[in-house]
Amino acid sequence: MEARESWSWASNMWEANPLAVRWALGIAKTNGWSTVRCSIGSVKLVDALNSGFTSSDVTLSNALLRKTSFKCIHNSNVGFNVKAIFWGSRKAVEPTKLDLSIGDFSLTDFGSEDGKTDSGKARKLSVCVLSSISKISRDEWDACSLDAEGQEKYNPFLSHGFLLSLEESGCAVKETGWVPQHLIARDDCNNVLGVVPLYLKSHSYGEYVFDHSWADAYYSYGSRYYPKLQCCVPFTPVPGSRILVRNTDYKDQVFDILVSALVALTIQFQVSSLHVTFPSAGEWGKLKEKGFLQRIGMQYHWKNRNYKSFDEFLMDMKQSKRKNIRQERKKISVQNLTMRRLRGYEIKCNFVSLLVAQAKHWDTFYKFYRNTTDNKWGSAYLTRDFFHNMASKMGDNVLLVTAQEEDKLVAGALNLIGGDTLYGRLWGCLPEAYYPSLHFEACYYQAIEAAIELNLDKVEAGAQGEHKIQRGYMPVTTYSSHYIVDEGFRKVISDYLVREKAQLEIVMKLLQNSGPFKDNVA
Repeated sequence: MEARESWSWASNMWEANPLAVRWALGIAKTNGWSTVRCSIGSVKLVDALNSGFTSSDVTLSNALLRKTSFKCIHNSNVGFNVKAIFWGSRKAVEPTKLDLSIGDFSLTDFGSEDGKTDSGKARKLSVCVLSSISKISRDEWDACSLDAEGQEKYNPFLSHGFLLSLEESGCAVKETGWVPQHLIARDDCNNVLGVVPLYLKSHSYGEYVFDHSWADAYYSYGSRYYPKLQCCVPFTPVPGSRILVRNTDYKDQVFDILVSALVALTIQFQVSSLHVTFPSAGEWGKLKEKGFLQRIGMQYHWKNRNYKSFDEFLMDMKQSKRKNIRQERKKISVQNLTMRRLRGYEIKCNFVSLLVAQAKHWDTFYKFYRNTTDNKWGSAYLTRDFFHNMASKMGDNVLLVTAQEEDKLVAGALNLIGGDTLYGRLWGCLPEAYYPSLHFEACYYQAIEAAIELNLDKVEAGAQGEHKIQRGYMPVTTYSSHYIVDEGFRKVISDYLVREKAQLEIVMKLLQNSGPFKDNVA
């Protein structure tokens, strides 16, 4: 591995002394890192390794100690006790070689005992790494995605168009700590039989399966947690297949080969771990057999029980919950807000006519999105270009819910339409605007109405939020699988996951029992 920028750092509890800093810089020099940064309390030591120094030349002089704001100089003659000092990739990492070949594998032909075709040749499967999804055609990738999920369960987030939008718009790229390392499996006739969305990561942001405490544990013992490999859809906590395999006679073999290739790549890259987040339940079980640790999580989904209308859905709820929802929806009309659901080409046409000389539709929604991320604890992972790019590629799979006050757009909620599911993703409104119950209307009730109208089985409203329960979104289990290379950490994390699972199952049972539905509603 080659790190573009690598760091050693410490928190307020993990102070450093000159000897420790020399030691860390020496390690960095040995590994060929270009920069080391070490925090000592609120103070940062910064020195460039490419300036020609040697580790023995480095001392904690006043000239090197500066406060983060660079407004004052601190005296270095302060007694610090060494607790721990960390090093490792921090911002952008990349493999020393791009588009690696993992190797060739043999496929067993079910028509013969020796695995050979009629021509006498054994079938081969070649697995390689692609540094961008643009290096495989849309048709090849989407054929794998559709076969893995099933035509009736089409998942738009697994499509070539959505993943390419993340790369082209600068969201999931090496500069943001997401280095694409997608696996592609081709047979000896150059047919793509399987693909895996995979990223080499230098942080844990944008995943929604939280392992920050694992990283802290690694660093407290002087070990490196980052970089790691992440098999997922970036910034998208949507369950679905992750090992995307064509529906052929070889599909089980191809699945096993791709999992073996993932593990081999983990060892080859010398990373700490491999994480498969939000896989299907079936994949989760298979990965356990391959040595992956199992983890569960929780989301809130709405289930369509063959409802013909929103009112019919309400009749399945307890009287008090039904009354509360009707009151919340009534607030929208009292505030003179008009709700619209726009698909594909409708979005641009309607927005342009409404905004007139204002920014285009996706620019406006981007402002809504940034208002949400800037005013809460979220992060703005997605760029303005992403929304334009994604909308052009996803077409009528995009559903945008808008709220309009007179001739002014004040809020929006972005959804994507799958084969049997409506996926609620992002929400935002005008800065400093306050409209009671508008969030519930735009994100939850409009989504339910759309799912009923489109005859979809469920609505997935994203991660977190117990407030969703009283609005008909019930807890469901999500899954993740983790391959930990170090045996010691593997044992500790495994024990932790067992305890976490037991606690989460108790919480889910309590939440299920406190649901808003009548007792006879399954």
